[in-house]
Amino acid sequence: MPTDPVGRFLAALDPEHRKAVGAMPRGEQERLAAAWERDLEVDDELDTLDELSPPAAEAEAARRVLDRETD
Repeated sequence: MPTDPVGRFLAALDPEHRKAVGAMPRGEQERLAAAWERDLEVDDELDTLDELSPPAAEAEAARRVLDRETD
């Protein structure tokens, strides 16, 4: 399992989005990973989901970040 934020973010994405984000410049990947980590820290809904399934919470946060940050 990756330990760096970008690697963890990429692992949380579905395969199609993982490929697309993986093709982005490293700086953009880092920006998205930082937004993803912020969402995981502050979103109360994700805290509840994280108690049930940490991978599901990470995937949901990744989906939200991509929806918000790549429009």
